[in-house]
Amino acid sequence: MKYCFVIFVFLVTLSSCSDKKEKKAEKAAPVAPGYQTATVESGGVSTVVKLPAQLAAFQEVSIFPKVNGYVKTVGVDVGSKVSRGMVLMILEAPELEQSVLQAKEKYARTRTDYTISKDRYMRLLEASQTPGAISPMELSNARSKVEADSMISNAEKANWQMQQTMTGYLRVSAPFSGTITERNVHPGALVSSASKDKPMLELKQTDHLRLQVDVPEAIAANLKNKDTVSFYVSALQGKRLTGFISRRSMNINAQYRSERMEIDVPNTKLGLSPGMYADVFLYSKGNVQALWVPRSAVVTSTERKYVLTLDNGKPKKVDVTTGNQAADKVEIYGNLAPGDKVIINATDEMN
Repeated sequence: MKYCFVIFVFLVTLSSCSDKKEKKAEKAAPVAPGYQTATVESGGVSTVVKLPAQLAAFQEVSIFPKVNGYVKTVGVDVGSKVSRGMVLMILEAPELEQSVLQAKEKYARTRTDYTISKDRYMRLLEASQTPGAISPMELSNARSKVEADSMISNAEKANWQMQQTMTGYLRVSAPFSGTITERNVHPGALVSSASKDKPMLELKQTDHLRLQVDVPEAIAANLKNKDTVSFYVSALQGKRLTGFISRRSMNINAQYRSERMEIDVPNTKLGLSPGMYADVFLYSKGNVQALWVPRSAVVTSTERKYVLTLDNGKPKKVDVTTGNQAADKVEIYGNLAPGDKVIINATDEMN
């Protein structure tokens, strides 16, 4: 009996210990899963952005006729290299040449009339020194005629010079050095100054190009003139080219929310052409005034873009806008401060 009592006590003690361990295990089990959070950090996010761009001539002009006439000669063709001031084509307009001769004759006639009236006035002025020889009214009339003849002569001279200037437009010269990229006329063709459908010639400066790229406003705000730009064109089979931002439009396109920037590209030996497509790589240092969070913390819906913070243990939406993005983080702007906690791997279903 004594041994049976000992065994009974041992079994009761063992059962009691097992119950205590089970109760402790129940207390240690988690009640509900928590949210994973990250801290809002200050400082910009540096990134490299790939953007489409296009090469354009540094200068280009469509050449239209200033006067009506016939094409007499064309000294250039598509692909011709021309220098500034070089005569590209010559027009002929017999009516205009006759107008120049008529204007010259009118000027010569009015000049003679002015000379005669001036000589008469000088003789009357000299005779008026003798008292009673010339009446004041006659002298005044003579002086008025001299002034009128002078104005008429000056007007005819201006008309003659204008006609001479118009004949100068019969010789079409290159306003700058470049390449003829388009030709639409041939000798004998009638050209009109009123027609603007097609230019007679198209001239482009090809030894100096503009690389034009539209930069999103969030990135454009952190760029400035002389920043380095890398770009590639398919014509050079992956060769990396570099340049500097030369000009900014300082205007945001309301439709695409981007700013036009230009990079000067010397083209004396590269063999590039206006109109070529290019891929531009921009290095953006980021905005030092910005905040950043993990990319998974930003939720983008059809209506808004926001992050989730914890308010008394419950998710709270805070609207933000984003800037530069890297592989694992993104710049944000909103009602947040460094040190705030945001939920990572956030979704639109979290409320």
